[in-house]
Formats: sequence, structure tokens, C-alpha cells
Amino acid sequence: MCRHLAYLGQEVPLGRILTDPEHSLVRQAWQPRRQRSGTINADGFGVGWYAEEDPVPARYRRAGPVWGDLTFADLARVVRSGAVLAAVRDATLAGADGEAAAAPFASGPWLFSHNGAVRDWPDSLSDLAGGLPPHELLQLAARTDSALLWALVLHRLRQGDDLGTALAETVRETAGAAPGSRLNLLLTDGTTIAATAWGDSLWYLADGRTAGGRVVVASEPYDDDPLWCEVPERTLLTAGRTRVVLTPLKENCP
Repeated sequence: MCRHLAYLGQEVPLGRILTDPEHSLVRQAWQPRRQRSGTINADGFGVGWYAEEDPVPARYRRAGPVWGDLTFADLARVVRSGAVLAAVRDATLAGADGEAAAAPFASGPWLFSHNGAVRDWPDSLSDLAGGLPPHELLQLAARTDSALLWALVLHRLRQGDDLGTALAETVRETAGAAPGSRLNLLLTDGTTIAATAWGDSLWYLADGRTAGGRVVVASEPYDDDPLWCEVPERTLLTAGRTRVVLTPLKENCP
């Protein structure tokens, strides 16, 4: 499993949301409070962020544990953004592809993360993978279940699906092909966040106290703010800075 987080709001230093809070994402790498599977997230980490007037995000990813990367600590102190997606990784298969397997995955304006594991990977998704165009399979970011899920989501985005539909349909198809999979997905384009709660914890904080609004979607709260709300299991969340919508998800019928 993993822990991940997405933020939309006023431009702030990355550290304000990733390292400074008492139960920050960095601390969740070694001491998560609500993780349902696995105990430590030391198999890599990454952060993606958007700069003003640039729709294509920057990324910083590494294969090792986030607490040992002094460069990241310095970067988080000075880099500012109003749209961020970050993750710390507990690999489904240890050692698979190193930094290339660390979220967030990216293409164009999109950043993506998967918290979970596909049951009976890779055989269970062979039919879904076979439905992708060959050139998209050849461009897989890594040889992992998360990278294939990203390819499935990205295919839908390129076909015109909105963020929520791309996640919801990918989760339904994957759950049908691999029952028992844990499929908490997180996606942003810098203006909207979409996420699924399917097998692990998911929370959101919608804060109208700040100018223009603020929303954080995370595997677990990073502080004890009473505005944090838990997302029910098997739910799609879509959010902007001032609005959060929760939609129940159902598996596709056989």
C-alpha cells in the first residue's frame, strides 16, 4: 500500500502540506495512522506540482525513503504551488523499477497515484491490458500494477473522459477482472481532483476559511483539524477548491 495526498488552494511552500504538519505525508512514510495494509512506505516517493500559467506539472521522484532525502527537505522549504499531488510508496513487489515506479505518474496536465494492489497481478489484468493500443502498452511507465492502472486511466482521459469518469470506470473494470483488489486512485489536472475510496482509507478537508477556498484529499488526515471528513468505502470523490462531490461506486455486473 501507499499514502498519497492532493492539494488545491492558495500558493504555499510544499512543506506547508507535505512536511510541516504533525502527521504529514513524510511522517506517514514510517508511521501511518490509518493504513489498512502494510506498515511502512519506504519504497520510493514523489511530488508533482504546478507553476502559475504552466499547465504541465514538474515532478521530483526518488526510489528511496523520503525521510532520507535531504534535497527534498530543501526543495519543500522553498518551492511554492497552489496545486500539488504527492505520494510515499510501499511496493506491491519489492524493487520493481525503482524511481520509475514511484508516483506521481504524469502525462500532459495530469498527475496520478495508486494506493493499493491489484489481486493476482499481472495475470488478472491481461485482458484489460490487451484492450490498450500496442503503442500505449509499450509506453508503460514501469512494470507494476500501478503503472498499468495509470495507462488504463490515461487511455480514457485521451478519449475524452473527465477525471471522475476515467477513475470510476477503471476501478469498476479492474475490480471485475481482479476481485479483492485495493484501488484507491488519485488524479488531478491542477484545477480538479478526483479520487476513489476502494479498499483503504480516504479523507478530505474542504476549507472555506481561506481566500478562494482550499481542498485537500489524502489517505489520512495530516493534522487534527475538525474539518477533515472520511470518504465512505466504494466512493468516487471529485473536488475543486470550493466544492466536493461524493458519488457511490458499484462494481460492474458480470
